[in-house]
Amino acid sequence: MWFFLWVLWIFLLVRVFMDLFRDKTVSGWGKAGWSVFLIVLPFLGVFVYLIARGRGMADRQAEEAAAADSRFRAYVQDAAKESPAPGTSEQLARLVELKDHGDLTDEEYQQAKSKVLAA
Repeated sequence: MWFFLWVLWIFLLVRVFMDLFRDKTVSGWGKAGWSVFLIVLPFLGVFVYLIARGRGMADRQAEEAAAADSRFRAYVQDAAKESPAPGTSEQLARLVELKDHGDLTDEEYQQAKSKVLAA
């Protein structure tokens, strides 16, 4: 039981420090003051921080998650634009080119052509 409470306490302390240093509205002196308070009086410091700034913790976490989601979506859209899948006409032109070059037999060409047209 005590081990669980100790792990819970460490998690809460780390979470408070993460929130403190990710918050852009707190000045450097404010962060230093909160850090000293949290290190010198950790139990009281965490409880005072949660009472004073706890409501904003969820808001800041939601903003961070939304920003990460938008960055991910922008990356996916950018990656999707870079390599579009070839169209049917491009695939058929490539097959004709391979057949004319002798890389495909007539039978292989017909099989590949039927697969392209079926898709």
